[in-house]
Amino acid sequence: MIYLDWAASAIPYADEIEAAYREATAVFANPSAQHRFGKDARAMLENARSRCAAVLGVSPETLYFTSGASESNSLVLLSLLTRPSAGSLVISTIEHPSVREQAAVLEHCGWAVLTAPSDKNGCITPDAVLHTLRADTMLVAIMGVNNEVGSVQPVREIARALKAHTAGKRPVHFHADMVQSIGKLPIAELGLADVDSASMSAHKIGGPRGIGLLYLKQPFSSGIRGGSQEHNIRPGTENLAGACALARCLEKTYTDFEQKFERAGELLRFLIEALHRLPECSVIPAARISADMAEAPALAEASPRAFSPWIIQVSFKNVPAEIMTRCLSDRGIFVSAGSACSSKKKNRPILAALSVSPEIAQNAIRISIGHSTEKSDLEQLIAAVTEIVKDFN
Repeated sequence: MIYLDWAASAIPYADEIEAAYREATAVFANPSAQHRFGKDARAMLENARSRCAAVLGVSPETLYFTSGASESNSLVLLSLLTRPSAGSLVISTIEHPSVREQAAVLEHCGWAVLTAPSDKNGCITPDAVLHTLRADTMLVAIMGVNNEVGSVQPVREIARALKAHTAGKRPVHFHADMVQSIGKLPIAELGLADVDSASMSAHKIGGPRGIGLLYLKQPFSSGIRGGSQEHNIRPGTENLAGACALARCLEKTYTDFEQKFERAGELLRFLIEALHRLPECSVIPAARISADMAEAPALAEASPRAFSPWIIQVSFKNVPAEIMTRCLSDRGIFVSAGSACSSKKKNRPILAALSVSPEIAQNAIRISIGHSTEKSDLEQLIAAVTEIVKDFN
């Protein structure tokens, strides 16, 4: 098996997850119970929170456990419904469905949804955000790294531009979906200190499904009722085993991260160079060819990083994405046709936002690598797509 769909779900750190579940199973009481056994469970939960905070460089009080990033995104956006009156919010044209579709719910409730345009390389610039704002804008939601094309957004620069623009006025809440950022970019490049809130999912970094984090610089009223857990932000009995596993996997992910990150860059450059030699292959966006083949900025450098080394989108002439993914799957190679959360939908709004033609978009597949991907895996992928394209052309 050659697994190249890490952006959908990473290969799990099985040992870490199993160890976490053994720990949590031994302390099975409800963390909200007032007896000693319940307090033991609470202590384990808070220890997991503190460990996550230590890795991310934030205060434990700013982290809330959720079922994953989709729920975290929903909590932030739907908190607007607790405001006394409707206003506007800004999202980008390349957001994940969990943001885009919740924005549509808000629009149905009387909120104006404004869209900041992406450039052809999948980047949302600070100017694009500022030009989209209105006087009644209360929230801006821009993802950290695009989940389909891997473009890295200038989160810190957008946050600072928003702060300068609203100085002396009502502040605008800035939310970042960091699903493809946390565990994929150096901590210093995330921009957590600059945003008001952020989301992440454990299963994207080798943790279990069904657990994630919401980072909140300042708590808010989520509008969700049913219990006082997670300081009234996310009611419901906490997933203790999931929280412990998330802490372990986050620590594991950022152990020797510099080596993993540099290796990912080397693998992606090898892949791009090989794919670029195929006349039937288009890299999306085309700017990736020059950006990734150039020397990547060192981790300590302040220069912006244009693309994530873990994700690439490519299109093969005359071979629809569904056929390519099926043919590769038959060979034991697993990639995806776009985001896992929208893989059953025919339209590709993110590629359309990059002005990718429908002909190229319908043939586009996403290849995403991880810490255990080998060069030989990519060599076999290249050989397979070369054969498939030859058969179809």
